[in-house]
Amino acid sequence: MIAGIPLWVFAVILFIFFSGVMALRAMRADRKMEQQFIEREGNLYIERMEAERETRMQGGQTSELS
Repeated sequence: MIAGIPLWVFAVILFIFFSGVMALRAMRADRKMEQQFIEREGNLYIERMEAERETRMQGGQTSELS
């Protein structure tokens, strides 16, 4: 006992703190992975748009009838 408080109470408080730290680390890692996925998909979209622009420039503009 330290200052009249049982040792297991300190252990529980320590585990709660440790759990919070690990949860914050997991959230940060998840956010980083999500950001990388968004950037990768954005780059794919931009590449597709550039390829489409290339084909339109090479093939010439075709007029669409409504």
